[in-house]
Amino acid sequence: MVACAAHPGGHVRWQSVAPAGSYRDGFGAYAGEVLRGSDQALAVRIGDDAWVDVRLQPRVTWPRGAFGALGPAHSVPGLPQYWHPVVFAAEVEGEACVGGERVRLDGASAYLEKNWGPGFAGRWWWGHAGAFPGGDVAVAFAGGPLLGRTAPATAIVVRLGGRLIRFAPPLALVTGEDWRVRARSVRFSVELEGEAGGTEPHVLPVPDVASGRVEMRSRQHLAGRLHVELRRGRRTLLDETSPLAGLELGLPAAELSAPPPDESPH
Repeated sequence: MVACAAHPGGHVRWQSVAPAGSYRDGFGAYAGEVLRGSDQALAVRIGDDAWVDVRLQPRVTWPRGAFGALGPAHSVPGLPQYWHPVVFAAEVEGEACVGGERVRLDGASAYLEKNWGPGFAGRWWWGHAGAFPGGDVAVAFAGGPLLGRTAPATAIVVRLGGRLIRFAPPLALVTGEDWRVRARSVRFSVELEGEAGGTEPHVLPVPDVASGRVEMRSRQHLAGRLHVELRRGRRTLLDETSPLAGLELGLPAAELSAPPPDESPH
């Protein structure tokens, strides 16, 4: 399932493509002739009016040899999903086409992550922001009910320049859900509060692997806001709001109707 969305304008295009898979020799994925993506480049073409062709120069990547964003939980089998930021900051060169209008993306900043598991959770929340006024800072987080239970679990990574600070159970106490989360580790504490910023969400497709159908149950704001307060002990390291943030809520399938099997991508 390949989707392309842009703000403003509410542009969304998606397509179900076969064959698809991931690269064995590095980070990346492919889907027919529609998608080729890695930490070096991204090429997407869903139609003549919806495509992306960019080259990426990673600046801040996850440290080699370190546990992923979930910490020791990455070694626990049977979790519904595993989430991990791969490239926190990359310089972009190239262009895209949105609704037939070509847009140069030179000088933009890219963020890359992966999320894998046996299927999409019944409900989840996610966010990323990297436009903080104080400098070279970024925040990413993802969460959902643990193992299908009611107790929420969220992992958070804060980047200060080239330094990454991770909060994930059981090494950190994390409370809250959706876009309001608090976390505390041995040395650091963080509070996140996101808001849609008055924008309507993009409705994105979620594939149901078992049935082969698509459910339109992802609500993603591409231009939300995220406030972050990070402390080390009593010292405040960061207390700022990014005016541009990606914020997503995945709704339970029972609350939404899936499109008919013969519905064409839109």
